[in-house]
Amino acid sequence: MTVNTYTPAAVLKPFIKNYLVIESSSGDVNRVLPDTSLVMAFRYKGNVNYSTDGIETNIPVSAISGLRRSARLINYSQGAATLLVIFKEAAASIFLKAPLHELFEDSVPLYNFISSQKLAEIEEQLSGAKNNFERINLIERFLLAQIKGANADKLVLAAIEKIHAAKGFYKIKELANSLYISQDAFEKKFRKATGASPKHFSSIIRLRNVISTGKQQQNFTELAYNAGYFDQAHFNKDFRLFTGQTPSGFFKSPSFW
Repeated sequence: MTVNTYTPAAVLKPFIKNYLVIESSSGDVNRVLPDTSLVMAFRYKGNVNYSTDGIETNIPVSAISGLRRSARLINYSQGAATLLVIFKEAAASIFLKAPLHELFEDSVPLYNFISSQKLAEIEEQLSGAKNNFERINLIERFLLAQIKGANADKLVLAAIEKIHAAKGFYKIKELANSLYISQDAFEKKFRKATGASPKHFSSIIRLRNVISTGKQQQNFTELAYNAGYFDQAHFNKDFRLFTGQTPSGFFKSPSFW
């Protein structure tokens, strides 16, 4: 499997983190961990499905995936190829006027949000493109046509910055108070902009930081303590939900994002 990363054009950099083109010549399985970015996927060759708790689900030709709490195994057929649009946090709402929190733990067809005619056109063009640069150009024109004219919510962006700075350790009530907004109003704004509640969003950042630390330091008791867990069993349970593996098994496996 080859994964190539591409940088968005300047006009889209405020909203798009990057593009990934994933090609599987022989058929592959990849473990994808929860992250804080929504992902738009365009499959232009072969078939792709994902497994969660042993249940396989086919991914539509064009799909949008919300945030989630648990890892997925992505299965690529021989010759499969997909282009992924990785949105920046709270930026997908610029392109999709939809209740993004309803996508939590789900991947749904893009035709739920964009006309089937437009999708049929872009799918046909991607399939016929000669190389990845042509595909990126096609996707960027498609995305630019979807911009609804609104900017990301500055209050939500400020909250995200605070959560990252605290490595996911931030009580939601205290976070809302620091932004001079009621907790209920804050949570509603946050879910709408990011696709997850502040609690779930913070948990993803927290466990992502655990994994980043664990790559260099595999003392799992210390990892659990530093992540705010005083019960090793609770840490192991949350870690297994997040990665699909035990801490020791996970860090021995190189195949994850």
